[in-house]
Amino acid sequence: MSIILKRRSFLGSVALAGAAASLSSWHPAHANMWEASLRLPDPAVRILDPAFKTSVNTLSVVERIATGFEWTEGPVWLGEANLLLFSDIRGNRIMKWDETTGETSVFRASSNFSNGNTVDRQGRLLTCECATRRITRTEADGRITVLADGFDGKPFNSPNDIVCTSDGAIWFTDPAFGPNFSEGDLSPVQAARVYRIDPRTRKTEAVLEDVPGPNGLCFSPDEKTLYVIASRHTPHRQIWTYDVSANGTTSSQRVFLDCAEGTADGLRADINGNLWCGWGSGEGLDGVAIFNSQAKQIGHIDLPERCPNVCFGGVHRNQLFMACHTSIYRLTLATQGVPQIG
Repeated sequence: MSIILKRRSFLGSVALAGAAASLSSWHPAHANMWEASLRLPDPAVRILDPAFKTSVNTLSVVERIATGFEWTEGPVWLGEANLLLFSDIRGNRIMKWDETTGETSVFRASSNFSNGNTVDRQGRLLTCECATRRITRTEADGRITVLADGFDGKPFNSPNDIVCTSDGAIWFTDPAFGPNFSEGDLSPVQAARVYRIDPRTRKTEAVLEDVPGPNGLCFSPDEKTLYVIASRHTPHRQIWTYDVSANGTTSSQRVFLDCAEGTADGLRADINGNLWCGWGSGEGLDGVAIFNSQAKQIGHIDLPERCPNVCFGGVHRNQLFMACHTSIYRLTLATQGVPQIG
């Protein structure tokens, strides 16, 4: 099976690694644990505030488009190729799902236990590599360029999530924790921080040093507000916000949301400023929690497993892709995600 991209994109000329690889870690038993709803509107899409009705497509149900993984993260949509890429962290690979064929295959084997992914202004893939403690960019010819691999003379801890703003700056989190790999734990070597790679100087700057366990991050549609998940805050995880100036400096830290019993992980914004947060920690919580810009929960999408991260995709950016423990789910919406930079 060839998995060279057939459509025009920055990866169009790349013979992707693992072209003949099979999904050997898939477990067919997972396919029998969940079924799409036969009812409309889908009862899994819960409207908690009337304002959420304008975001809901009542003719759409939650679909499971791929399954059999060991912990998915970092979904990102490659618009020109109609592809979804995502990390299968413990499987040590990046996967791709082709919307045209509905097939899932290996995009990159031996991915250095990649976690977060996004695209830059040219549509090139940016990746947080946990095992190598670095940020990389995949070039048009398939080469991998290292953009950053440490700060202040020390390696990063375990880069986690990543976003790119319209000025070309790259923002990423580096918490002082990492996943347990088969060859051992990834011990922290420096303080947990949020970093920014300056688009002009290419230098890595420490933007935030006060976030306990910085995890998922995203910007408001106007890029004037930065949201960061404080995953080591006690007694509950919180989402913090910062004002962002034109030169990338941050100020006015405040608590946007206390997650209480829930577990926020990754998040993305829609064009109306609503936050779509990967959520979990048990029945009734697992799935996606949606909050308006005033931190009021307006909706929830119930899933059978914890959801670490989400992204928007599709031709009209109205498809929500939800990366969960073993599976990828999709829901067509009546709203759109903030446009990707690429």
